[in-house]
Amino acid sequence: MTVVGRSYPRVVGMQRERSWMFFDVFLPLLSVAAYVFVYRAIGAPEDYVGFVVVGGAMTAFWMNVLWSMSSQLYWEKEQGNLALYIISPAPMMAILLGMAVGGLFATLLRAIAIIAVGSLIFNVTYAVSSFWQLIAVFSLSMVALYGLGMMSASIFLLLSREAWHLANLAMEPVYLVSGMYFPVKNLGFWAAAAASVIPLTLGLDAMRQLVFASGPTLGFLSVETEIGILVILSVTFVTAARYLLAYVERLAVREGRLTENRR
Repeated sequence: MTVVGRSYPRVVGMQRERSWMFFDVFLPLLSVAAYVFVYRAIGAPEDYVGFVVVGGAMTAFWMNVLWSMSSQLYWEKEQGNLALYIISPAPMMAILLGMAVGGLFATLLRAIAIIAVGSLIFNVTYAVSSFWQLIAVFSLSMVALYGLGMMSASIFLLLSREAWHLANLAMEPVYLVSGMYFPVKNLGFWAAAAASVIPLTLGLDAMRQLVFASGPTLGFLSVETEIGILVILSVTFVTAARYLLAYVERLAVREGRLTENRR
């Protein structure tokens, strides 16, 4: 009931402001178009255009996790709602899971629209090698990504006002190290391995290998290996989120407030 109740406002709110859908699709397409024109100007393989379109769609999920998950508890505290969450019988994990489900639904529609419009405009062709692996990769990427969002929500809350700066700081570097607009393999093995801590890195790499003809030759690791790592990341981030959220609740109950100091 908590998950449904907390996800409902995000799903319905999107329907009430349909103009947001236009801007959520149109503005990301501008950055996608910029990279497409650059790749075509330098004569890059045509599959790179598809890489950009898929990467542009996946940026929607990262932005949702960063602003609607990681910073959420801090914003709720500033608005005076966090105390209500703490004293309610609903577990914090379920509250954030509801936010994740609602945000995932809204963001999924945006990502599908970006892929559909981008593929149509730039004439992208796909060659899906395995639908089941593609579904598994996407599902595991979302579980790990939103697990990371729930985990960082507690960290951002404990860091208080610094959360806003951390959110801004994390936005652009992740675009680079996760290979949003290029194959992450080009970063070099060790840099790509370090970037694999971010679920989007391996998720994007595996999806590109599965939906483009030249994907396997430009992939960082094999799809099977990346699926295994995503399973580990999913379990790790969700477990860490559970522990950190429990710590935040204990801190709130023990002190009667969440202090501005680091704990």
